[in-house]
Amino acid sequence: MSRSGRIIDGEVFDARAEAERLRAEARAELDRARGDAERTRAEAAAELARARATPTAARPAADGAGDGHVTEVVGLVVRAHVPGIALGEVVRIDRRRAAPLAAEVVGFRGDDALLLPLGDLADVEPRARVVRTGAPLSILAGEGLIGRVLDGLGQPIDDAGPLDVALLEPWAVDRPAPPPLSRTRIREPLATGVRAIDGFLTLGDGQRVGLFAGSGVGKSTLLGQLARTADADVIVVCLVGERGRELAEFVDDALGAGRSRAVVVCATSDAPSLVRLRAVHVATAIAEWFRDRRGARVMLLVDSLTRVARAQREVGLSAGEPPARQGYPPSVFALLPRLVERAGRAARGSITAIYTVLVAGGDMDEPIADEVRGVVDGHIVLDRRLASRGQFPPIDLLASVSRSMPHVTSDAHRAAATAARRRLAVYEEHRDLVVLGAYKPGSDRGLDDAIAHQPALEAFLTQPPEQATPLAETVAWLARLGTR
Repeated sequence: MSRSGRIIDGEVFDARAEAERLRAEARAELDRARGDAERTRAEAAAELARARATPTAARPAADGAGDGHVTEVVGLVVRAHVPGIALGEVVRIDRRRAAPLAAEVVGFRGDDALLLPLGDLADVEPRARVVRTGAPLSILAGEGLIGRVLDGLGQPIDDAGPLDVALLEPWAVDRPAPPPLSRTRIREPLATGVRAIDGFLTLGDGQRVGLFAGSGVGKSTLLGQLARTADADVIVVCLVGERGRELAEFVDDALGAGRSRAVVVCATSDAPSLVRLRAVHVATAIAEWFRDRRGARVMLLVDSLTRVARAQREVGLSAGEPPARQGYPPSVFALLPRLVERAGRAARGSITAIYTVLVAGGDMDEPIADEVRGVVDGHIVLDRRLASRGQFPPIDLLASVSRSMPHVTSDAHRAAATAARRRLAVYEEHRDLVVLGAYKPGSDRGLDDAIAHQPALEAFLTQPPEQATPLAETVAWLARLGTR
């Protein structure tokens, strides 16, 4: 009998062998439990990835709320009876031969909801089923959006395939602005590479600026230059109401190499009014993700805020709002400051935003231009006359201002800019006399000085779109202009 053996009830037991057997069984049970846990985690991760990849508008309500049905379709508006509906909620409308149509609740009376579609109303039939999602519109945001081109609802429209959900997270489109006292002050300049802006209208990191221009003056070209040359970590470009053919031109030509750090959101002119309106909220939400999650310095370029206001006018009038100032309902003038306030500096990171505004005939007092000018931190005006003279960018420095410039520039920089601006004002005041040859040199010392400096000033202000000038070089050049 072995040393480890024992006789119990007439049988011999080996304690060591028994212990080894029990340990082997325990190890096998532990391995099975670990395998089950790994499979459970993998299944949960796959389910989460599928949920993230599915737009909010396509998911059923989490609370199991009952369905509704369409009662009327008139123009842009769908009326439906949907119990328990909430303002801003996204619903799904079943269609006869097409995929379900997403729509957003823009008004209700009791259980009767007013819906605006996020797509084409074709194939919606009487009493079509309406399914609640139980949530407002959301998108997927994150590092995986860099270099992508998205539609107004945050879905990819480029040829780079589906979004990589592993690099993204669900992100609400409607978000509050940062609390006022949590914002850090604007103390650092943001170099754009454009001499006219960096020299005379220096932007601060986190500033909001309006870019006012008529059609065909060069605002899209300037936005493309800013996207390529601005000293920002991430560029978010929002194109609202553009012609379809212009999207590829902007991405390939104007944006060019800048696409490697950019996200482009585009809702073309044929998109539903609510999609055009939501595009700017989607772009702003993406910019907020990079600011708040990554602490990045983001530049947000929106073209144009006028078309956003027109889309809101269509939505508001369809919902039954009364027209107010020049046909714009009150919701338009509530939208603009709420949208602009979401940009700017936060506790960490910043969004420097440039919003273009269309001004027909240079009318800076039309309602949208007047409203935007009052809520931004500066305005840049593009002049068609300067463009016709071959000056690019055609910035009218005498009509433009940056309210943050005194906080981000040195005394010497501001002094040089003021001296150059004064000479420019004197020359522009007497331009007709000088061009016609009616001015006699020596009659006015200030005008003689302005005329002498005019060629150097024009050379400073004229800059090819593909050229970028470092901020330090711009300031040094401006200082030399003041000492000549």
